[in-house]
Amino acid sequence: MIYVLLVDGFEEIEALEPVDIMRRAGLEVKTVGVYDKMVCGSHNIKVEADITIDEVDVDNMELLMLPGGPGHEKLDASNDAHGLINTAHSKGVYISAICAAPSIIGKKGLLDGKKATCFPGFEKYLYGADVTGEKVAHDGRFITGKGAGAAADFGFKMVELLLSQEKADELRSVMQY
Repeated sequence: MIYVLLVDGFEEIEALEPVDIMRRAGLEVKTVGVYDKMVCGSHNIKVEADITIDEVDVDNMELLMLPGGPGHEKLDASNDAHGLINTAHSKGVYISAICAAPSIIGKKGLLDGKKATCFPGFEKYLYGADVTGEKVAHDGRFITGKGAGAAADFGFKMVELLLSQEKADELRSVMQY
């Protein structure tokens, strides 16, 4: 199961475009309301999350995704979110973050020695990372994305890693990407 953490102020494109791409690929994806089931994105788009954070099944977690946007600070302030990040890391689960959200895992030291990217200005929080500046960076169990313009590439990278390059390429073609 893939879990996508949502808080008020999340960047809609960074969360929902990868969710859509992964679901098109046949992956099981659940959006997770960290504070409430009803969440309002940074552009005033209201979303009802599939589940709340207390319903996450950590034993079946394959990937934990953190979207960015101005809400990343609320995500970073959540002890429950940090608990899930810690659990995912200790279990060797993929952790993906885009835009400002890589700063959350960067400040935990999880990107030390890893290739990573983020929204310009947040590089200083990617402690010890090899900051690439690319749209998407993948190193080991970490996938990071630069921002909203990289959301599709970010989603396709997760499909590639969880399923196959062929499936990601097939989706790119079907979606006219």
